[in-house]
Amino acid sequence: MGACNITVLLLVIMLWLPHGLSMGNSCSASVLEARRFFELENEQLRRRFHEEFLSGYNYNTNVTEANRQAMIEVYARNAELNKRLAQQIKASDYIQSEDADIRRQAEHLSKLGASALNADDYLALQNAISSMQTNYATVTVCSYTNRSDCSLTLEPHIQERLSHSRDPAELAWYWREWHDKSGTPMRQNFAEYVRLTRKASQLNGHRSYADYWVQFYEDPDFERQLDATFKQLLPFYRQLHGYVRFRLRQHYGPDVMPAEGNIPISLLGNMWGQSWNELLDLFTPYPEKPFVDVKGEMEKQGYTVQKLFELGDQFFQSLGMRALPSSFWNLSVLTRPDDRQVVCHASAWDFYQDSDVRIKMCTEVDSHYFYVVHHELGHIQYYLQYEQQPAVYRGAPNPGFHEAVGDVIALSVMSAKHLKAIGLIENGRLDEKSRINQLFKQALSKIVFLPFGYAVDKYRYAVFRNELDESQWNCGFWQMRSEFGGVEPPVFRTEKDFDPPAKYHIDADVEYLRYFAAHIFQFQFHKALCRKAGQYAPNNSRLTLDNCDIFGSKAAGRSLSQFLSKGNSRHWKEVLEEFTGETEMDPAALLEYFEPLYQWLKQENSRLGVPLGWGPTDKIPSDCCGTFST
Repeated sequence: MGACNITVLLLVIMLWLPHGLSMGNSCSASVLEARRFFELENEQLRRRFHEEFLSGYNYNTNVTEANRQAMIEVYARNAELNKRLAQQIKASDYIQSEDADIRRQAEHLSKLGASALNADDYLALQNAISSMQTNYATVTVCSYTNRSDCSLTLEPHIQERLSHSRDPAELAWYWREWHDKSGTPMRQNFAEYVRLTRKASQLNGHRSYADYWVQFYEDPDFERQLDATFKQLLPFYRQLHGYVRFRLRQHYGPDVMPAEGNIPISLLGNMWGQSWNELLDLFTPYPEKPFVDVKGEMEKQGYTVQKLFELGDQFFQSLGMRALPSSFWNLSVLTRPDDRQVVCHASAWDFYQDSDVRIKMCTEVDSHYFYVVHHELGHIQYYLQYEQQPAVYRGAPNPGFHEAVGDVIALSVMSAKHLKAIGLIENGRLDEKSRINQLFKQALSKIVFLPFGYAVDKYRYAVFRNELDESQWNCGFWQMRSEFGGVEPPVFRTEKDFDPPAKYHIDADVEYLRYFAAHIFQFQFHKALCRKAGQYAPNNSRLTLDNCDIFGSKAAGRSLSQFLSKGNSRHWKEVLEEFTGETEMDPAALLEYFEPLYQWLKQENSRLGVPLGWGPTDKIPSDCCGTFST
């Protein structure tokens, strides 16, 4: 340091300290120049992000053609600016910098994605994506009981029937109506999306869009880890699947639900079969131990949508974390408006300016939305914690982390201990039968989701990599759903149908394996936070993972804040190790959480003689593609 004058030293300190970096190599003029360059470019990037998310929010909260076109214009204009920035970075050779932080920023800002396309192709891609989104947001279907009424929306109308009807014909009707109208008409848009994302990926130096997505995990072995993790979880899922199929057969009879084979998705209470807890009344392990009616208690106590969000805000504040800013309450759309169409799919938004964070969702007062509210507020808290980072680092270092943070809070919130603390139930400690019931209910969303989350992107990977011929795009989708999860459509589907776009994330170009990863990481996070809060100890029946509530723990809050505030500034394995002591995605914590239920399922299935496993679905042509087993 002796060769540096005091002016340069102070400049180095000013530039480096916000990123918490060491003082090595601080005298390099090239490093100083690069830091100034990235400081200026990050500010420009922040402004572009602000403009993009504002236009996207305007469209999502008021679905009109004018707003769609305005959003696309903003995206297209900024795509050109992003392309110029990437070209400048490559020309300046910042990726070879002696400074690790400069190299990381340069690498991230060189990832152009769709912006690598020429202007016409970029517009065509955005039109294809936004057209699928618009269709999804505006689709209505016809009533089963009154075919002349074709005004039913997914939420709340169709979902209400899927949750409460026990008529297989009615359930199949709504399933088919939704898929025929939200999926099939979008085949050409999806084909255009595939063609252009493939072109963009090649311009970015990747073999396919799948490889472009995988790179964000910063681990060449991550895809193999996902496959290995899925295989570890399959024995548990097979036990759960077999038990549910057995109970469905008891209720509906063998003509509707055969003893072996795939379960028709329409019977499972969710349009995509990704969660089965709406049918809990059909297969509760111990029906003599009824669940507390949390929704009824909310109604009795006069809960409002505002109250749900206030409780979520209080949870984070109890950890010593940030309160929601006043702009959140003034600018969020928390219930379905009566005067315009909105995309009701719940989402959290960061506007990259003045702590402006918002949520868009069509909230109702029940236990499901109580969970979703805390999940979305987890995203919001992540935004607030890393907002001091430069724009390039305002994100999660692993795509699965953002989703996991929302869910880890919800694991505490939905515990008996917490529900008692906020006055929604009377007993904060469950007896053994009630505990099995509660774990079973959670497994119907947490464990059931895993084959679905895995299949959605395994399917898209096969499409993107051209491993699945376009003439088999639909049957290949259902073959994967059957092979990985033992579920199938309630009616025969051919290539005249096209069902993947019936799922929002496929329309919206959202990489989906992040949700699979999040379902693993959230239990690793939960275990670490419960330890910090003194709420968990191995082999202690009073301090178990499934009844841990970190509410009020400043120690847990500090640990979580430190983890979140790093954003994407460092590799995910480094920040994961600091937070949990682990360096890999590991399902051990999830399996420990559900171990009592897993043992119960094995014993009960054995006692009942429940068959496990399933064969190929017969709801697609027999000459579809080969198997996809990993």
